[in-house]
Amino acid sequence: MIAMMKGVRKRIGRHILDVLYPPVCIGCREQVSEPGALCPACWQTLHFLDGPVCAVCGLPFEIDPGGEMLCAACHAHPPAFDKARAVLRYDDASRQPVLALKHADRLDLVPAFGRWLERTGRELLGGSDLLVPVPLHRIRLWRRRYNQASELTRALSRLGGIPANPLALSRIRPTPSQGDMPSAGARRRNVRGAFAVRDKQRSAVAGKRILLVDDVLTTGATASACAKALKQVGAEKVFVLALARVVRPAVDPI
Repeated sequence: MIAMMKGVRKRIGRHILDVLYPPVCIGCREQVSEPGALCPACWQTLHFLDGPVCAVCGLPFEIDPGGEMLCAACHAHPPAFDKARAVLRYDDASRQPVLALKHADRLDLVPAFGRWLERTGRELLGGSDLLVPVPLHRIRLWRRRYNQASELTRALSRLGGIPANPLALSRIRPTPSQGDMPSAGARRRNVRGAFAVRDKQRSAVAGKRILLVDDVLTTGATASACAKALKQVGAEKVFVLALARVVRPAVDPI
């Protein structure tokens, strides 16, 4: 009876909020039926990465090669992480909501994004012991006031029932934005040695299968540098789950 009454009060409260503040599409801001939803038009513009992908980095293939195949980039420069997956293709349609979370204080997007991450990452979540966000350097964190990867990690932890440790990994030196780097090699050099596990966090990482969470995966250089730092102190496996990833054309499996 108590649980029923709580449920009734919750529904009434939700109805009042919807009347006062009608839920809007997280893409175009048109009115929708529930908070954190997309309108049909915006939903159709998004490209969810649910087809054949590289077995390691999750880069989508245009043609299904069959079996566990690797892309050319993973053959040329094997990443330190064990497997990466992403929810969306990072393109004109997904860029606006992703950047809104990152730079425009749109933390209201986190619950919906968390559900998308949980759906895409169920296999990785099932093999993970601990969730860790890709960290910001303290100077950038002070300027931005929050780390979008940490917010996504908290939401994913609640949905997946796996503990999160936002302090497990630190960015020990500031680096220029990866978006300013002209090539994948420059990105790798930019983040080399930029991450570390502090001494007091080593016991929390050692022997664990870790799921690293970020908003955007581009070449995987940042995720690989993070994975290397985690494995140096004994992490058993490091998986990566991102909200979106950059997809470059004409990358064939090998």
